[in-house]
Formats: sequence, C-alpha cells, structure tokens
Amino acid sequence: MQKTQPIRDTNDIQRFKQYYLDRQQIRNYTMVTLGMNTSLRIGDLLNLKWKDVYDFQNICFCKHLRVLEQKTEKQNMIALNQEALLALEYLRRSLVSISENNYLFQSREGKNRPITRVQAFRIIKTAAEELHFEGTISCHSLRKTFGYHAWKRGVPPAVIMTIYNHSSLEVTKRYLSIDQDDRDRVFLEINL
Repeated sequence: MQKTQPIRDTNDIQRFKQYYLDRQQIRNYTMVTLGMNTSLRIGDLLNLKWKDVYDFQNICFCKHLRVLEQKTEKQNMIALNQEALLALEYLRRSLVSISENNYLFQSREGKNRPITRVQAFRIIKTAAEELHFEGTISCHSLRKTFGYHAWKRGVPPAVIMTIYNHSSLEVTKRYLSIDQDDRDRVFLEINL
C-alpha cells in the first residue's frame, strides 16, 4: 500500500478545486478547500456544522473555527483564511437555507447527516484519477497538502509540529512526504 501524498503543485491544487466547480459540486469544492486550508482530519471536517463556521446572531462567518479533535481530544482553534471563507460563502449561497445544527457537508441520504468518510474518499479519489495526479491522493492528502505548503513557504517546523501535534521534526518530515526531490531543489537553488 502506497503512502498518501500531499498535492505538491499549486497548479494541481487549483485544477483540483476547479474540477468540482466545473461540475457544480459546490459541497465537494468546499470540502476540499476547507480541508486544505484548515489541516483538519477528514472525520473532524465532516462533523462540522454551520454553527461552527457561521455566527447566526451577527450574520457573518466566524473568524476562527473551534474544533475538539476526535483523535487527540484536544481543543483546536483555527483561523479561517480567505480561501476557506470564500468557499464557505459559495456553499452558503448555493443552499436554499442553513441552520445552526445542519452539517456543512450533508449527505443526500437521510435528513441532516454528513457524508461518510468512504464517500469523501470516493469524491477525492475520482477527481485525482480524472486529473491524472501522481501518487496516492486520498482524504488525508488535504491535511498533508496544508502542511507541505506551509513548510515550502518557510513556516518554522516547530509551528507545523504544533499544528499537527507531532512529537518530533522527523515525524513531521515523514508525514509531509518531504522527499529527495525537495532536498535536491534546495541544493540546486543555493548557488553560493
């Protein structure tokens, strides 16, 4: 079994998101956009409700997302960036109505149930295959993509480690699939 990979190329990220927009799959577009911009595990992402991202009293999106992570049972506060907010607004406008306890990523089966992890996997896998992405792309790729691009933009490894709750830099490097190509690029770009 191959290890899940992040989406390394920013053009591929845009193609990935556009894939859903071209098919008018706003829910799926929002799911992958939010996944890549919050670093949430798929289970935590699918359990989000509108009250987690939208302030119904002030009629605006929240600045931060507060999540009790299922795996670690730790409280996490995540700033919602511009891409995440744009995707959420797009989803809000595509729906007839929203209410506090409705799931963001509702299943078409049953009333107010989130899509399953299996369905999320199918949604992501289908797009990755149709776009001919290399490597293994899955739900966890969304989380890894966030960290990989944070690392590429110079975010200190200690900060990435705390976002992921990793115990060491080695764990984070393995997690982000930092490979020989990344190492080679550093040597080829540093011309002293």
